[in-house]
Amino acid sequence: MSFNYEKIDHVQLAAPIKGENQAREFYKDKLGFVEVEKPVLLKKNGGVWFQAGNIHIHIGVEEPFVPAKKAHPAFQVKNIEAMKQYLAEKDVAFKADDRLPGANRFYVSDPFGNRLEFLEWEE
Repeated sequence: MSFNYEKIDHVQLAAPIKGENQAREFYKDKLGFVEVEKPVLLKKNGGVWFQAGNIHIHIGVEEPFVPAKKAHPAFQVKNIEAMKQYLAEKDVAFKADDRLPGANRFYVSDPFGNRLEFLEWEE
């Protein structure tokens, strides 16, 4: 091939129409992402964008809305035990999963029912 894949630029997840404030409460206030201003031409589509380091999440609105309960993004985390404690303090429920050898991981559902995976690999 004469090209290379470099990285995922962003992950888009769906939310119901008018779900932007719920997305802000969860992704910004609970998970600690920062809201990113959408380009002017895309604002009319609704939704909201977030960033934490090199991770970009775009929440788009859909009608009819169906959450992604199986398909999901997975975010690699450093010091995942501290993240678990942080989420518990923010009253964010998570489900631990020990079925992936060499990984400490868990799942969270966003307020719309989309599945999110967080994991840290053993060194």
